Amino acid sequence: MAGTEVLMAGFGGQGMLLSGKLLAYAAMEEGKEVSWLPSYGPEMRGGTANVTVCISDRPIGSPYISSPKALLVMNRPSLDKFGPRVKTDGLIVVNSSLVPEKFERNDCTVLYVPAAEIAKEAGMFRAANLVMFGVYVGWSGVVGSDTAVKVIEKEFAKKAKFIPANRAAFKAGYARGEKARGGKK
Repeated sequence: MAGTEVLMAGFGGQGMLLSGKLLAYAAMEEGKEVSWLPSYGPEMRGGTANVTVCISDRPIGSPYISSPKALLVMNRPSLDKFGPRVKTDGLIVVNSSLVPEKFERNDCTVLYVPAAEIAKEAGMFRAANLVMFGVYVGWSGVVGSDTAVKVIEKEFAKKAKFIPANRAAFKAGYARGEKARGGKK
């Protein structure tokens, strides 16, 4: 692995900053070089929120990425803003629970994931961000599933009642991402 970068975006309160933090911690657990760069509007909830996570086996020169290799988006404004920036042959994961329209990028893999519905089946509607995180990890293989689950369990250790649903949401997303990859890396 030389390096990769992913941009995770949505409205504040949708958990994308947390998903980015979990990805960064999982990569660090595996001994990789990591940068985590959040950006959010002044609103507590409902404003824009995104995070760029860079992962490499070498030192990272800059945490700022204008064209990421992957994009996870929870809402339409984020897709409209960041979708055109994804590198050719990149990955775009769209939360189809909130973005039912198709996004035209013939030069990228675009996955539509009903994240809210999957999270609800896993036991917690609010874990849609962990479904999206799981899809990305399953598709990219950038960190191991076991490492990601370990980091999720650590993050929610003080709120242990949320661990089973968050773990289940991640695993459901992971399975979906792995299936979409179809054995390709």
